[in-house]
Amino acid sequence: MLAIIGGTGLTRLKNLKITHRQVIRTPYGEPSGALTFGEINDHHVVFIARHGYGHTIPPHEINYRANIWALAEQQVSRIVSVCTVGGIREDLAPGMLVLPDQLIDYTYGRRHTFFEGGDKPVTHSDFTEPYCPKLRRRILQAAKTSRQTLIESGVYAATQGPRLETAAEINRIARDGGDMVGMTGMPEAALARESGLSYAAIAVVSNWAAGRGNSLHKVDLAAAETIFQAAIEHVHRMLEALVKVEGV
Repeated sequence: MLAIIGGTGLTRLKNLKITHRQVIRTPYGEPSGALTFGEINDHHVVFIARHGYGHTIPPHEINYRANIWALAEQQVSRIVSVCTVGGIREDLAPGMLVLPDQLIDYTYGRRHTFFEGGDKPVTHSDFTEPYCPKLRRRILQAAKTSRQTLIESGVYAATQGPRLETAAEINRIARDGGDMVGMTGMPEAALARESGLSYAAIAVVSNWAAGRGNSLHKVDLAAAETIFQAAIEHVHRMLEALVKVEGV
């Protein structure tokens, strides 16, 4: 079954025909909310809003372990994360959709692994390619089928939040090779890898990152929200096509 994790601005899927919701208890505490089960084009899908259905959980306080554990318990095999980012690279303008293929983690203090505690052996997970290549190919196919423009590569830089970055920090990220900046990409991707789940992200560029484009002196958050709401319509169409590609 395919799982979809919704980020900022995506607390529900309008094309999801809901069948039921289920509260899941986990060894790691409470997930962001109940899991929402339903169908998109007659294919079973489960959805969770990363920030809670009332968008009340900031990025650094999300219980990523509980969210991933809850999805894994439902026999999910693939996860598509929908996230909001600021564009750093010149072609990642507001309104564009991007399929990241690499990431850099700048977060700190987050519970980032399932492999900890006195009874757990030291376990190293390969993370050379943080996003599942096979799932990424399927998303690219879905974009083509649904005639949606999707930039097919980019480096996602995960920052701590909830504040936005300074222009100097964005310059550093750019020097490090970051193409876009968000706050929720880690440890979500790593936890999915530890759980043996295929994971990929669709990033919606809602604004230029600090010091870039029209965010030279200030990021206009109201304008970013308007841009995101327009762009998310294209994500909905892509997801409708993806479930057919997935065959779930």
